[in-house]
Amino acid sequence: QVQLVESGGGLVQPGGSLRLSCAASGTIFSINAMGWYRQAPGKERELVATITTSGSTDYADSVKGRFTISRVNAKSTYLQMNSLKPEDTAVYYCSCSADNRWRIGRWPYWGQGTQVTVSS
Repeated sequence: QVQLVESGGGLVQPGGSLRLSCAASGTIFSINAMGWYRQAPGKERELVATITTSGSTDYADSVKGRFTISRVNAKSTYLQMNSLKPEDTAVYYCSCSADNRWRIGRWPYWGQGTQVTVSS
């Protein structure tokens, strides 16, 4: 009964910017944390960024200094992506957790993903 809706993906040139958004709806009373994963064909899914209810954030080394995760309200998250590189090309997935199990990799709810392509 929980649905995550993602938007904002698209095609950008290297060095460009893109902002992804995600909103949760349905039968969920609270969200402990939200995060973004990405996956390219033939590669393992990579945790890109996380944000907790207190506003604490964490980033993969590959995106530090370029990506920023934020939360405007309790059930939404945004991922601002700057200085994009071709290696950032992937399907980006929004995820959330109602408890703290996300800290050990347990994310119960996922969006369908949005394609980000960085190419000249």
